[in-house]
Amino acid sequence: MKVIACYSSKGGVGKTSSAVNLAYASAKEGKRTLLIDLDQQGASTFYFRVHPPKKKGSKSLMKAFFKKKESATDAIRESDFENLFLLPASQSYRNFDTLLDGMKASKGRLMSFVERAGHGYQRVILDCPPSLSLLAENVFRASDLVLVPVVPTTLSERTYHQLKEFFDKSGLRKKKLRPFFSMVEGRKRMHLNTMKRMREAEKRMLGTVIPYSAEVEAMGIHRAPVLKSSPSHAASGAFRRLWKEVDQI
Repeated sequence: MKVIACYSSKGGVGKTSSAVNLAYASAKEGKRTLLIDLDQQGASTFYFRVHPPKKKGSKSLMKAFFKKKESATDAIRESDFENLFLLPASQSYRNFDTLLDGMKASKGRLMSFVERAGHGYQRVILDCPPSLSLLAENVFRASDLVLVPVVPTTLSERTYHQLKEFFDKSGLRKKKLRPFFSMVEGRKRMHLNTMKRMREAEKRMLGTVIPYSAEVEAMGIHRAPVLKSSPSHAASGAFRRLWKEVDQI
């Protein structure tokens, strides 16, 4: 089992679209894949047409996160695609950090849960909320790779540097971090200059570039990965290349 997180503390950078398309690409290759939607907004859950758990099921899911004896698999749902399963989001996730704070071994709770929920899956992909919190630190510890979409702008670049500083201060292994450029507009000089500068400074930067695309934005209309709704589009080709690059690490 390989655990891959799609994370950024900055919203609107293509984190969820990356998680959804990478999960689809993994399943399309025949790998039994589990996508865990950790964001209370539930965008991944929405894209895959899966209903979030009802109030009672939501409470049971939170118990499973924090108590080893609770089943970690009851809430997992099949998607419409072969080999692809989803653990849907819940609004109760807004309480994650409050519940984690003060618990024994609080930084390893998610790792324990993922090990149980991911049993029998070849790839587990985490779609994470945009916050640098105790839950985020749990994500970093539970993951083999942390994919960080970076829009090539000053603020997004600064956010990535802050993430690296957090890894240093928390004693986390920075080799887990794999940034990649997302929502790139090749006509913008700022994008081109930022990409050049960051590639020179950041050796872990992945080679694949995800272009800005209206087709990716339309995923909310189609409620499907762009790899499914527009398989021949340039953005789909980029996501396929990204998955191939990530899966070989």
